[in-house]
Amino acid sequence: MAKEKIGVVGAGLMGAEIALVFALAGHEVLLSDTGEAQLSAALERLGRVLDRGIQRGTYKEDEKPLALSRIATTVALDLFADCDFVTEAVFEDEQVKAATYKKLDALCKPGCILASNTSTIPISTLASHVGEARRPNFIGTHYFSPASRMKLVEVIPAFETSQATLDTAMRLMRQNDKVAVKIKDVAGFAVNRMFLIFLNEAVRLVEEGVATPEDIDTACRLGLGHPMGPFELMDATTSKLCLQVSEILHDAYGERFRPPALLKQRVKAGFVGGRNARGWRK
Repeated sequence: MAKEKIGVVGAGLMGAEIALVFALAGHEVLLSDTGEAQLSAALERLGRVLDRGIQRGTYKEDEKPLALSRIATTVALDLFADCDFVTEAVFEDEQVKAATYKKLDALCKPGCILASNTSTIPISTLASHVGEARRPNFIGTHYFSPASRMKLVEVIPAFETSQATLDTAMRLMRQNDKVAVKIKDVAGFAVNRMFLIFLNEAVRLVEEGVATPEDIDTACRLGLGHPMGPFELMDATTSKLCLQVSEILHDAYGERFRPPALLKQRVKAGFVGGRNARGWRK
């Protein structure tokens, strides 16, 4: 059976790696962003991801050129018209995502499935930004960073998602060598609701002078078996994103998700991590 043509909107850390996941599974992938510079940077980053995987023995030498050759790039969403499955991985803001969905809904063929990689916003809320005819073909597929290495994907049906769409999403995740778990459509889904409580408490431990970020990361790796400590992860994904997620969950569930004062202070001061800013450990 011919493999589906895949589209990914957003070539940031998550979007680019989601494109790579599909390319490694043999799909032709169209990756888009707002500028050519972002797309070039994404492809360079994926080359480094594959190089590290080759060094670890995760990938074979010949997989790098083959996977990269399957990823085409574009700044024009019009080219998504013949895609079968499109994943949105843009900024974690409902209005930004809504504008993206309205464009895709108008451009994509009727049978195309639209999936969101949102980490917190309910999928039914996002599905409200497409027409009624598209809503059965709308679903959440929440990957974890780095998407090329993390096995888990939360698959979240919206209120009107069809069984056929759910079945297709689950099949694609399995074919992509992922472990998919079906999650109810609630704000934050399952993992982020657990993790944000953990992350906020880690920040409070630093706030109270109980331990340093470095020592907490060491304790989590060696005492809890985590591959990365919470501060390493915040530096990789940015504290700004973690604060946004915490605020969304605070609005949804109340006091237990209130972000710590130190986290808000550091984000306002620009200590957010990522590629271009100081974080907790650098």
